[in-house]
Amino acid sequence: MVPLNDFRRQWEDTREATLQAVDAVGASGWYILGREVAAFEEALAGCWGVAHAVGVASGLDALEISLRVLGCRAGDRVLTTPLSAFATTLAIVKLGAIPVFVDTDERGLIDLDRCRAVLAKRNDIRYMVPVHLYGHALDLDELAGLRDQFGLRVVEDCAQSILAAWDGRPTGTVGQIAATSFYPTKNLGAMGDGGAILTNEAGYEAAARALRDYGQSRKYQHDAVGYNSRLDELQAAIMRRAYLPKLSGWTERRRRIATRYLEGIRNPAVAPMAPQRLDGSAWHLFPVRVDPGRKEAFLQYAREGGVLCGEHYPILIADQKAMRGLPHELADGCSTARAIARSEVSLPIHPYLADEEIDWVMDCCNRWQG
Repeated sequence: MVPLNDFRRQWEDTREATLQAVDAVGASGWYILGREVAAFEEALAGCWGVAHAVGVASGLDALEISLRVLGCRAGDRVLTTPLSAFATTLAIVKLGAIPVFVDTDERGLIDLDRCRAVLAKRNDIRYMVPVHLYGHALDLDELAGLRDQFGLRVVEDCAQSILAAWDGRPTGTVGQIAATSFYPTKNLGAMGDGGAILTNEAGYEAAARALRDYGQSRKYQHDAVGYNSRLDELQAAIMRRAYLPKLSGWTERRRRIATRYLEGIRNPAVAPMAPQRLDGSAWHLFPVRVDPGRKEAFLQYAREGGVLCGEHYPILIADQKAMRGLPHELADGCSTARAIARSEVSLPIHPYLADEEIDWVMDCCNRWQG
């Protein structure tokens, strides 16, 4: 069976370094916001090419705290995508802000041309949360143009895009702040949950550090109503010592697998959703589209053929039951995003996928009678 992810193989590869990280934390006697978190934050910022990184408890918290740092409050409109993990919108609605959904392009990324058209007609939208979905980088030149032209405060959702870039520029460097997740399935995941806030602004960094720790500017001095959202020392140590040194190699392996898929899948009934620029994607996922009426049949066929596939994301955020009764707006019909949601399937892509398993997946796709 070819799994969507393979944490057992990852454990075999990282076991020794992981156990050393655990031992280091245990020997230190310091388990919350100590040297390991500080060292990981410094290493992550260096890896990402930004000045500051602030570790938090989850990707959701990273998004919500980032929006708060930028001043987003109840009633504010936030331009975002309907096609993403629910956390993208959950961070907005938890603040009482109002998501304004804009359709995607055919690649599944928020359509920046549509965003420009919406912003040109409205002056009540001050915030934006774009998502670099599947690990594919949005056009950062266009995103920067929107930011500057309309004075937007931007939080880039980079949960899937560490080491992704547009024309050499890393994702997460156009918005005033970026947020990422360390959920275990991410390209850089923890052995549990976690997230981080990334910024080049010292003031935003200081505000985020206070908010993650009960709103304290210093011990026992609470200047804001904050969160209990602290990245664990243990997770920080494991990621810095065992995972981060491998991230570049892991990403390169994902890119090689994606290239093989793009070259080897020849069945028009299984159509890869390639990014605009292949060299800049981190390939968190490898999405393909199949006939919506035959999607369940394809998933069952693949499973019976020994290939476990995923779905990202079969229900648009705006269509979720949780959104009923919550203020939100659809700037358009979101017809492209809805079509993608009905047809998208994710093929296995992870750094430990063996060459023969890649061939197995491609053969399965090519044999499908759609």
